[in-house]
Amino acid sequence: MSTKSFSIRSNLKSLFPNTCFLQFPRGCPPSVVPFSLFHYPRIHTPNPYLPQPPLAQSHPSNQTPHDLAQAQESVSEYLQELGLSSDESVSIASNSPKYIQMLVDGVKELEEWNAWNNSSNKDGDNLGFKEMVIYMAKEKGDNGKVAFLESVGLPLSSAMSVARYLSSESLPGLIHKVKYMKETFFSGSDDKGPSGKNARRMMMHLSVPSDEDVQQTLSFFEKIEARRGGLDMLGSVDATFRFLLESFPRLLLLPVESHLKPIVEFLENIGVPRRSMGKVFLLFPPILFCTIQGIKTKLLAFEKFGAAYEDTGKMLLKYPWILSTSIQENYEQIVLFFEKEKIPKASVDRAIRSWPHLLGCSTSKLKLMVDQFGELGVRNKKLGQVIAKSPQLLLRKPQELLEVVLKRLADLFHQQPKPAILFVKI
Repeated sequence: MSTKSFSIRSNLKSLFPNTCFLQFPRGCPPSVVPFSLFHYPRIHTPNPYLPQPPLAQSHPSNQTPHDLAQAQESVSEYLQELGLSSDESVSIASNSPKYIQMLVDGVKELEEWNAWNNSSNKDGDNLGFKEMVIYMAKEKGDNGKVAFLESVGLPLSSAMSVARYLSSESLPGLIHKVKYMKETFFSGSDDKGPSGKNARRMMMHLSVPSDEDVQQTLSFFEKIEARRGGLDMLGSVDATFRFLLESFPRLLLLPVESHLKPIVEFLENIGVPRRSMGKVFLLFPPILFCTIQGIKTKLLAFEKFGAAYEDTGKMLLKYPWILSTSIQENYEQIVLFFEKEKIPKASVDRAIRSWPHLLGCSTSKLKLMVDQFGELGVRNKKLGQVIAKSPQLLLRKPQELLEVVLKRLADLFHQQPKPAILFVKI
């Protein structure tokens, strides 16, 4: 293609962003291509060397509720051609208004051009409005996926972006996959609170460099936090599902039968209840990209601190990030740190099993707290007893620890003294 013809086509695309132009075989000018090869009549495109009509991006003055209703019916018919039931197609067409508007805009642009061009042989007039809407939908090339993705909550721009990942997916298969994910992620977990509370706790106590999986998860959390209700809405399908797909569009490429269902069954076998499965997936979506063998290998690392196979399910519920690379690497550093501080390993193991958030804490931050305990006269074995009983104390700041201890002492001042080591509970 010459530079001149390329610039002409670029100009047309900029003038008609919602219109798809016919492509001719390379080296074959339009004049020698019989239009009987095409399923639709010739659409007249503007001559780039003539003055151009002032077209708007949308046409509210030319559109009527009847146009939009007809377009909605057309999209529904088109979706049925792709294998959907009447109810499914009507539901999708009714819940994808921006997609419908985009198709209507494209039709109106062509109608305006034909009218302005004043052609004496407007073959496009042989198609009715509804047929032109279907033609536009087919020319988009996404096979109804954009309409469906908008219907499940994605903005049109995001739906178009995500649909690019799904060229090999059929629309019926995609619908089945989304239904399964919603049932698994949100069934029984529409708590609108506990999941968000744990997400905040995980973010607040993370003080080690994060790997790519954790970074993507943090970005996902930030998108939800910026909306009304914030992370308290993490367990709500209406508030969360859109951002889940925007942040992890590759989830829609995972096969249900050969990948998603086996992972769910495996997690059930290690102690994650089906009703709580969504909490694990929402707090750490990248777990779904792992193979079962990969998950097993990562969980084996925690057998070093006495975690039985079934204990790992409980740990995943509390802190799914234990499967991330950065947390796994930090575990080795934490073990070496407590060995250096001469804290009994059994106490450290118990602390980590009951409060795995410790694994996201840097050793430099732990050092501050261990030193603060030392100033209070709590070291070595005694410190091991304290953290085994109340491991959350290690995630406090030194000043907060002093405040907790002083409050506890004040409470004990009004009670009978007990001949036992002081355990501070929060």
